[in-house]
Amino acid sequence: MLSLYDTATQEVRPLAMRQPGHLSIYLCGPTVYGPPHLGHGRATLVYDILRRYLTWTGIQVRLVSNITDIDDKIIDRANRENRPWAEITQKCETMWFTAMAALNVEKPNDIPHATEYVDQMVAMIGELVGLQRAYATSDGVYLSITSVDDYGLLAHQKLEDMLAGGGDREVLGASEKKHPADFALWKFTKPGEPAWPSPWGDGRPGWHSECVVMSLQLLGEGFDLHCGGADLRFPHHENERAQAVALGKTFANHWMHNGFVVDTDGEKMSKSLGNVTNLLDLVEHYDPRAYRMLLLQTHYRSPVRVGQDNIDASVKAVGSIDGFFARMSEVSTNATADEATLQSFRAAMNNDLDTPGATALMFDTIRKANAALDVNDNALAGALASAVAEMCVAFGLQVNAFAEVSTDIAEKAQQLDAARAAKDFALADALRNELQAAGYVVETTKEGTKVRRG
Repeated sequence: MLSLYDTATQEVRPLAMRQPGHLSIYLCGPTVYGPPHLGHGRATLVYDILRRYLTWTGIQVRLVSNITDIDDKIIDRANRENRPWAEITQKCETMWFTAMAALNVEKPNDIPHATEYVDQMVAMIGELVGLQRAYATSDGVYLSITSVDDYGLLAHQKLEDMLAGGGDREVLGASEKKHPADFALWKFTKPGEPAWPSPWGDGRPGWHSECVVMSLQLLGEGFDLHCGGADLRFPHHENERAQAVALGKTFANHWMHNGFVVDTDGEKMSKSLGNVTNLLDLVEHYDPRAYRMLLLQTHYRSPVRVGQDNIDASVKAVGSIDGFFARMSEVSTNATADEATLQSFRAAMNNDLDTPGATALMFDTIRKANAALDVNDNALAGALASAVAEMCVAFGLQVNAFAEVSTDIAEKAQQLDAARAAKDFALADALRNELQAAGYVVETTKEGTKVRRG
């Protein structure tokens, strides 16, 4: 059974399922006001790996991940650029899913948009006001956090230590709050801003009210797992949870948070790799699988630095997997996956999603399979290769053993064969060096030169 670190209890504990064999997950999705950055990519890839592994084990997963398409950041950009806010959200959402597709991230089962649930948010806020756990000011409607006995559970801080304002904007009406950490459920709009009607005045929902409504509406009370980046732990996730608790509802039963992408000094960052400033740049300049590989080799709760050295190493690592399966393609075998290897794989993954340990096992298995091929033990090599293939499926790691190369590269490979046949070994070596310098692995076989991306 999979055990994961639970942010609320601060311990690794079994991931219980409300319904055996079925797991409900809510993942906080993007606020669509700009291109997705490397931190966004880490969060989505971590939970894509989790989802794929659970599916591989036979569990039916329902993943809900929202789109925040109304927010202060969206409005600020629209005002700066004098553009319709909806135009920005639509374009940025398209960019988001383009990047996700390139990274081979499976789409969520449900993709609710905040603007589709405003009526339900107004109804929820009305309930909180009726319970006297929320109140109106000249700026909007706020939750009274003193009405939530365990407020600060996810932050592991006492109420008096909370940051004033819960991360919300300092605007007219903030001074009317009953407690400095009370946070906005509903924000009255300024002229020219998007607005929806409510009993308290036209406005828009606060960010923290969006996800609590959508998660409860789609997954119901007591859903299994709530996910997101460590930066969302407080105030966003704490404030989601506070609203559910104030309503007397059971919220998520387990909380999972991934670590930051950091720079060389350990500071949280969104940009890296020089000319790579976002995920679309990354997948344009590098094998998109490399980022998944880099994250597989880092524990999800640990910070990760994305630099030229480790992204290059990850490109090489996925190339070595391709090369292994290209070699295996020349062996006639239809072996069942080695069960002992898969048991070790499950043990690593079930231990707080230990992907570094599981990835090390995969490469060790490849080494053993190659050694078996060297002594013509095709049966053992086949069983190990089948286990590696299973691990790749569980990781969501595509294998490109026979990726097509361009016409120019294919012609150079043919020229190399012609040079060897003519015993012009100087030309053959020059062509080989040229192909290798361009990033290709050049293999000499009985059938001729084979070229693949390194």
